[in-house]
Amino acid sequence: MSNLDRHIAEFRKDIAAERYEVGPEHIALKKGSVLIRGFYHEGIKGKPESFRLHRNLLVTEGINYILGAALGTATKISAWYIAPFSGSAAPAANWTASNFASNATEITSTSEGFTEVTRQQASFGTPAAGVLNNYSSKAAFTIECSTTLNILGAGLLSSNTRGGTTGTLASAVKFSSARVLADGDVWQAGYQVELADS
Repeated sequence: MSNLDRHIAEFRKDIAAERYEVGPEHIALKKGSVLIRGFYHEGIKGKPESFRLHRNLLVTEGINYILGAALGTATKISAWYIAPFSGSAAPAANWTASNFASNATEITSTSEGFTEVTRQQASFGTPAAGVLNNYSSKAAFTIECSTTLNILGAGLLSSNTRGGTTGTLASAVKFSSARVLADGDVWQAGYQVELADS
């Protein structure tokens, strides 16, 4: 039995009593004994030197889902999708699936954006050592633009509809600098979530 397994009953009580802390990049349960945090890993296919790692913001809607699905009675969401955006707004805790597209200025054009019809799926593997990611099968977006396309960030959502307003927003990130892409580039994005006994 792991350290985390031994504390499940305590975590449930702490969640019910709202005894947890939310930071810009993590959730801390039981006064910091457990941290949940996420990262985006993105770059251009075929150019490994282009990939960058970005710590995300776990939004309130996402935090509530994670806590509810892991330790509560919330129904597990079976598929998650990555949505790139071009807006300059920094993600905020009150972002949700219903306001993500407008707040972030989600990229929805197929002529000045990407050719795929939907947000692309983040196909997660099996958790190991407290880590879950889709790095072996990153979401891929085929860029179509007249000159260049700037991606300033991304979100992880449960709906695959471009510009959609339903479902759950788990997290969002604004990159430290724009990802500048050319016509024909394939932009890849992975997401990793970690649960650590600190």
